[in-house]
Amino acid sequence: MQKITPFLWFDDKAEEAANFYVSIFKNSKVGTITRYGDAGPGPKGTVMTVTFKLEGQEFIALNGGPQFKFTEAISFVVNCETQEEIDEFWEKLSAGGKKVQCGWLKDKYGLSWQIVPTVLGEMMQDTDPEKSQRVMNAIMQMEKIDIQNLKRAYEQR
Repeated sequence: MQKITPFLWFDDKAEEAANFYVSIFKNSKVGTITRYGDAGPGPKGTVMTVTFKLEGQEFIALNGGPQFKFTEAISFVVNCETQEEIDEFWEKLSAGGKKVQCGWLKDKYGLSWQIVPTVLGEMMQDTDPEKSQRVMNAIMQMEKIDIQNLKRAYEQR
């Protein structure tokens, strides 16, 4: 068992969300499902929690009711090696949700994701502040991140 596990509170879509996420990421699977019993607070027999793994990372999803909603204060970063990978995760995770800015999106359950190229970190940490500033200016104009446009901004003279 991993030391720290993200615990995601859903109204009543924990199992549906877990299956959705597992369908998108490789090396992923749904684990155990627990159900509410006589003591509640949910209706007896309905899903209480679902464990699942995405790319080896463990998660727990809870059907806890409508009291709490996800906000952008918490997001999951998906590190992508290629533009094809960015395109795939961007389209699949944003389906039914909302595409935002700078590689951020909200999925149909309200959970925020950042779909970013691994090369972005290298560009932003360059010792030449003009290069990293050009990259930042370019990314601020994007919804889905375009690696070629970032590289053009980075290499501009």
